[in-house]
Amino acid sequence: MKFYLNNSQFIDTNLPLDMSIPLSNTAENPRAWYVDLPVFEPVMENGFVGSVAKGGSVNFRNIYFNPHGHGTHTECLGHITPEVYSVNNSMKNYFFIAKVITIEPTIQINLNDQKEDRIILKEDLIAALKGETCEALVLRTSPNDLQKKHINYTQSNPVYLHVDCVDVLNQAGVKHFLLDLPSVDREEDGGALLFHHAFWQVPGNLQFDKTITEMIFVDNAILDGNYILEMQIAPFENDASPSRPVLYEIFG
Repeated sequence: MKFYLNNSQFIDTNLPLDMSIPLSNTAENPRAWYVDLPVFEPVMENGFVGSVAKGGSVNFRNIYFNPHGHGTHTECLGHITPEVYSVNNSMKNYFFIAKVITIEPTIQINLNDQKEDRIILKEDLIAALKGETCEALVLRTSPNDLQKKHINYTQSNPVYLHVDCVDVLNQAGVKHFLLDLPSVDREEDGGALLFHHAFWQVPGNLQFDKTITEMIFVDNAILDGNYILEMQIAPFENDASPSRPVLYEIFG
């Protein structure tokens, strides 16, 4: 179905570009932060069998997972506040003007532990944005391959963003930041979470309407440029929830 944005430009909802990674209970499922694989198990209580394959009448499974560690998820400032704030209250609209950019990280030696870090720097972000503004920004890191959908990021020191990048996002008007990494911050940073705090301005000036979506996958067939983004988020009353961000190409 075509939806016109103005007299000439439109999107086709029959051509979605899904950036989410499916949640499964197999070794193919990505994970981070030392969590084990998700668990899908049939309810087996008081003679009830929640598995058709095991003789039950229906499949009725409990699912155990962590939204931060097991795949595509969207989080709000409640991720780093003592108060309980829910991502379910962070959005009043679900469609946004979005920009997709691709950046190859810069390699630097971390002075604290002498590890080789791969970092997205402020100047990289400035060059990729080219002075443009957007409500939502989708960051694809390079190199990019299908293995990103299956990585165990634990103790791998993944790519992260320098805290100075937040200034660039603010200047560009970004409210919703999406990336194909397990976190905007370094895996081992002593709990500082500098980017998270700067983005949500915690504790000084809380930004309730901003979100971060991590562990997406942006297929190489999706070119850098402007899109319409639909944010589909499971209505969990939690600081983070599994999500399905979908892009629509703008025609015309």
